[in-house]
Amino acid sequence: MTANGTTSQLIDLAEATPSDKFSWRPAPGVRSTSEVYMHIAIANFYLLSVTGPKMPADLKMEMEKGVTAKADVINWLKRSLDAVKEAHASVTPKDLDRKVHIADRDATVDGMYLRIIVHANEHMGQLVAYARMTGVAPHWSKKDQAPPLLTKLHRYLTQRHRNKSRQCT
Repeated sequence: MTANGTTSQLIDLAEATPSDKFSWRPAPGVRSTSEVYMHIAIANFYLLSVTGPKMPADLKMEMEKGVTAKADVINWLKRSLDAVKEAHASVTPKDLDRKVHIADRDATVDGMYLRIIVHANEHMGQLVAYARMTGVAPHWSKKDQAPPLLTKLHRYLTQRHRNKSRQCT
């Protein structure tokens, strides 16, 4: 599964966010920081359960709003990310093609894993915006702290731009 970058960034961002910012929300009626993290955790367990593994017995849907302490939120987030990682590591290529049903549509196990990644990335963007609005800069956005792939991409694009600039003069 190619979610390792997202997994580590979600955890890093949660850990970098001060405890008092977990109750912050950009406007009334919008999820708070802790609610977004808990939404990701609950969704991870739910979407994974569609593929076979059972949801934790101690997980309740109302926990999205009820679990607000930083340590508890991070614990649930890590548990959900670990559950996805462990389940994905045990599936076979044949398992990935297995049909499953979610809500009003059919999907494959592979499609469910893709949905988990897409969903986490979607909310990662939201959480980065929340962090920036509250004065928290993700460590990977600081100079020389970008993930290796982004650093390589930046170098490539910079070099390409320089080469094109030289061709134009």
